[in-house]
Amino acid sequence: MKEQKPDFSNSAYLFPHINPEGMKFGAIALVLAILVAIAATHIHILSYLAIPFFLLAYGVFLFFRDPERYQPDDEKAILSPADGRICLIQECELPDSFGEIEEYKGKKFWRVSVFMSVFNVHVNRMPTAGEILKKEYIPGKFFNASLDKASKDNERCNYLIKADSSEVYAVTQIAGLVARRIVPQVEEGQKLERIERFGLIRFGSRLDVYLPEGVLPSVRVGQIMVAGETVLGRLS
Repeated sequence: MKEQKPDFSNSAYLFPHINPEGMKFGAIALVLAILVAIAATHIHILSYLAIPFFLLAYGVFLFFRDPERYQPDDEKAILSPADGRICLIQECELPDSFGEIEEYKGKKFWRVSVFMSVFNVHVNRMPTAGEILKKEYIPGKFFNASLDKASKDNERCNYLIKADSSEVYAVTQIAGLVARRIVPQVEEGQKLERIERFGLIRFGSRLDVYLPEGVLPSVRVGQIMVAGETVLGRLS
């Protein structure tokens, strides 16, 4: 991937790049704010609502911000797929039907869970270059995504990925208490580079990374993650 030159201008912070998925939501909020502003010219009490509605529209656009990320030079580094804070680190089997595959049945993998609040960037990126071997969407409930049971009960989308180094790992997008829509943007058989975007989740959620067999996590619970930059572990 071609590396982007960093933009240190104030406009880059105030008006960041917006993911296309968010343009329709931002446009709806902006139109609503404009309608309130127009109505305020005839109904005085609505003038107090115009500014809050414009701020809300700005906030909707910011939720879908999609800034560039700058990966480390270490080619063996497995990077965080999401912004947020680590809420769980556990050793467990691969998620759902992946754990029933004969080759992986009964094997344990370190799972690192990254919780995303509504204030985090919600665009998800590949932890390392590889091919999407399998993808499965599972409907479910909407418990708080920071809870352990969210990995089994909540709406989620699993990806089984074969890294270019031939090691296999998995990633799970989990909808949370506020999030109600997982938006996958890749298909089975698709090959992606490290930190390439593979999807997003709208309005608060969690990402689970099942590190390749034998790879130990190099992070701790509570640590802040930056998608495409923070190292979770290293390929052997």
